[in-house]
Amino acid sequence: MQRKITIDPLTRVEGHGKVTIKLDEHNNVQHARLHIVEFRGFERFIQGRPYWEAPVLVQRLCGICPVSHHLAASKAMDMIVGASKEGAPTVTAEKIRRLMHYGQFFQSHILHFFHLVSPDLIFGVDADPAKRNIAAVAMENPELAKQAVLMRKFGQDIIKLTAGKKIHGTGSIPGGVNKSITKQQQQQLLLGDDTTHGIDQMIDWSLGALDFFKSYHKLHRDLIDNFAYYPSNHLSLVSADGGLDIYHGNIRAVDADGVRILDDISYHDYTDYIAEEVRNWSYMKFPYIKHIGKEKGWYRVGPMARLSTIDHIPTPLAQKEYELYADYSGGKPHANTMHMHWARLIETLHAAEMIKVLLQDDDLTGNDLQSQGSKTYEGVGVIEAPRGTLFHHYQIDEDDLITLCNLIVSTTQNNIPMNEAVQWVAHQVIEGHDEIPESMLNQVEVAIRAYDPCLSCATHAMGKMPLQVILEDHLGKQLDEKFKH
Repeated sequence: MQRKITIDPLTRVEGHGKVTIKLDEHNNVQHARLHIVEFRGFERFIQGRPYWEAPVLVQRLCGICPVSHHLAASKAMDMIVGASKEGAPTVTAEKIRRLMHYGQFFQSHILHFFHLVSPDLIFGVDADPAKRNIAAVAMENPELAKQAVLMRKFGQDIIKLTAGKKIHGTGSIPGGVNKSITKQQQQQLLLGDDTTHGIDQMIDWSLGALDFFKSYHKLHRDLIDNFAYYPSNHLSLVSADGGLDIYHGNIRAVDADGVRILDDISYHDYTDYIAEEVRNWSYMKFPYIKHIGKEKGWYRVGPMARLSTIDHIPTPLAQKEYELYADYSGGKPHANTMHMHWARLIETLHAAEMIKVLLQDDDLTGNDLQSQGSKTYEGVGVIEAPRGTLFHHYQIDEDDLITLCNLIVSTTQNNIPMNEAVQWVAHQVIEGHDEIPESMLNQVEVAIRAYDPCLSCATHAMGKMPLQVILEDHLGKQLDEKFKH
């Protein structure tokens, strides 16, 4: 006979999800699952729309990382309009798109770490939930909170400059972009003015965020190194020379020992290597690497996966931090779920460095904005979103209407890893207990939150989301019930 704990909904993540944990009569965990209980249907309702609408339509999936969907769709449409098969319609268009994307990485990573994660780190996963929030962080460390707000603002200013709006912009179009950047705009973001800080301040604050995390790590090694520890495969894009590249590259995957299991394959051929499984208890798909199979072919994507697959980072300060990160695990892929935050902050520093490089580039002011060639009827665009590798695949008909849309978003690929995290917490925290401490509820969420999931791939949720957990015995009798507001 079984009893079941239900956490519904999850908090400080976007979208609607719940966790169920089944115990036997001896309080041993039988299984633990993360369920996604909403259906959005973007792959279906975009069918029948003109292909040139896709870059604008699909970004409505997300309010935090719309740029990723905007650019992945644009790259796919570049192929359809015959502009390019390698993600670079023109030199100016690619660099403006890259600047847009690094601005998004910068603001998204800052939002996640400071607003959603730092309350657990600063106050502890067992702290009073009334205190575990960004408002309390601002009261505890006002300077840190101020920096987080200004850093995110800077990233959003980059997006507004390149996309036209901070959220759901229109700057990227099939075959290129619709406007360039002026010298004055470059200089303002490089140097700052009376009301804004320049890029050098953003780099300094990014280094400070890393110092904050590393200092915390020294004092809390058990949480950072051992919480939700489990080995896995990792997958990401890498540049032609094996470096970190969030805009374009080939697909590389490694196993838990760092051995390559996908060796820099073209993302245009992704369907030959990656399959998607469906299960009856979740609306989210379960991707896996075909030749390894469903059971062992699952993989992580995102900051930790990227730093597990690459050979180097092409900016000096982030490269130095990456070397320390890689040495910590003896050169093997990290299996520590909380190291996701460490990797995320290294990427934040890299994004700031790349923004500085791009803002100094005269190509941003060029006039060659769009390219076009012979139309094709299929396009694949892949990009590294803040949460991991993002696939967009489209087919069109003779009337230029979309007939197929397949999206494999980052959180979907982290579906099984997040389920593994839930199982780890279930076995380590819940097993053997017949009551539900609030700290247990939060530890389940801490494990999931490390992946920065977008469960509906829409926006982060910062408001009140009540959580209810019910514990029943093997006869179905309710033993305990807790609410979290």
